[in-house]
Amino acid sequence: ELLPHYAGGLVQSELEVLKTVSEDPAQPYTVVLGGSKVSDKLGVIEALAPKVDTLVIGGGMCFTFLAAQGHKVGSSLLQEDMVDTCRDLLERFGDVISLPTDVVVAPSFAADAPATTVAADAIPDDQMGLDIGPASVEAFAASLSASKTVFWNGPMGVFEFPAFAEGTRGVAEAIIAGTSSGAFSVVGGGDSAAAVRTLGLDEEGFSHISTGGGASLEFLEGKELPGITVLEK
Repeated sequence: ELLPHYAGGLVQSELEVLKTVSEDPAQPYTVVLGGSKVSDKLGVIEALAPKVDTLVIGGGMCFTFLAAQGHKVGSSLLQEDMVDTCRDLLERFGDVISLPTDVVVAPSFAADAPATTVAADAIPDDQMGLDIGPASVEAFAASLSASKTVFWNGPMGVFEFPAFAEGTRGVAEAIIAGTSSGAFSVVGGGDSAAAVRTLGLDEEGFSHISTGGGASLEFLEGKELPGITVLEK
């Protein structure tokens, strides 16, 4: 037997928002995923790709997808054990997955490293991708401006370094602009929320900034969250 229990207001609103983006999103629906590892977002990709119109892939994880397309990625972050998985995802969801067409590269992971923009399929061997490029931002922004629902989780680049923050800034600003035009936007907490603050963007410009962190992603993946299961009984 359990003692009487109920969800607080924050949990209640969080659940309502996550159910909206996972079960009943207004279309067109764009999901933007970034961050470093494909493995961290695999469950979310599997769960949401069948429901979206566009699935934007940026951040360090995009290089494993680019490698899966047969492109050289220089010294960029690469999960070699996930290349086959990304190839499978591209085969199944290639009609909705949108990858960067250009990236900002540097010879080293440093704030003062000289930045150059190159085509995503022409990354030099001695360079690493640290952000998405301006053409990619423009293309992703076009998808976002046409969307009625947006879910964003994960930065587009190394936003802590100003030279490699413009991809994240550009995508975030496009989401804010879409929200002001009536779209419903959710920022998936964690690094995305940190990026919003670090870049001095208006937190009120988004419909909702999740406080659930990793648990939010697990909910979207369809995993059972014991605390939520108890509350729903």
